[in-house]
Amino acid sequence: MCEDKENKVDKAFESVTRRDFIKGVSGALASTAALGAAMTPALDMGKDLSWDEFYQQHYQELTVEQKEKIFKRIEQKVKTDYGVDNANVQDPLPQLGVEFAYALNLSKCIGCRGCEKACSKENNSDRASGMSNIRVLELDKGSINLEKSSQSYNPETVPQEGKYYMPIQCHQCQNAPCVKVCPVQATWQEKDGIVVVDYNWCIGCRYCEAACPYYARRFNFTTPEIPAEEINPDMGYLSNRPRPKGVVEKCTFCLHRTRNGKYPACLEACPTGSRKFGNILDPESEINYIIKNKRVFVLKEELNTQPRFYYFFD
Repeated sequence: MCEDKENKVDKAFESVTRRDFIKGVSGALASTAALGAAMTPALDMGKDLSWDEFYQQHYQELTVEQKEKIFKRIEQKVKTDYGVDNANVQDPLPQLGVEFAYALNLSKCIGCRGCEKACSKENNSDRASGMSNIRVLELDKGSINLEKSSQSYNPETVPQEGKYYMPIQCHQCQNAPCVKVCPVQATWQEKDGIVVVDYNWCIGCRYCEAACPYYARRFNFTTPEIPAEEINPDMGYLSNRPRPKGVVEKCTFCLHRTRNGKYPACLEACPTGSRKFGNILDPESEINYIIKNKRVFVLKEELNTQPRFYYFFD
């Protein structure tokens, strides 16, 4: 990633604001019905945001002082919307010499979907829709044809004979298609490899959702519903703070946890130990050992997305 992109919004888009983009799209709606239908979420999303939220600067342009004010505003909004007065929004930054990677042992995964539930709970996801940044597929042993997989199996009766289970989430690609297609650079890749989204900059066009070959992005069609007693008050600005209607969200490797030395919630919830996570740059790390010594593969390698999410067998 070039230095300019790490430090600020690319010059080609640095003057593009949510207002500018939507204004331009609005002018085209009269003559382009299909585009109008596609951009309806972008035009409607502002209803969920205050004036300050809607016109907030891009995350990469915010000063420390501006961030602190924004975090306080989010904490107050959580209190107002959910009656939760102990929300704590932080912004843990990438650590020097750290590049996160995930590996999943398909020999051990039993398809219980404990990871899905843990993800939803940890990340303050919408309960009404059953939103989760993880989906677990059931496949026939010997096949890797995802088109013939099932996501509607009964997790109470797993594992089934002749089947195996493949959880899929954001692969934090080094060559991420979702980043390339975002028209306002609301999504980008951080130094530790995590692809993030500035939810206050996202316009809801869903280009990133369409570009992702792993179907790893989720769009909020409605304002997320979360019972007050289920709110996770430990929040990260770029990860699990409650997201508004009309934006796209995704797995962030629980960066509010992992950048503070913890494991992702999905890993801790796994009853079989099939999930492995760590710093791939550390030669002594478990993830580094797995990549070097196990039968490892990535999904859709031919697309050259270069995922940081690996699968392996014993």
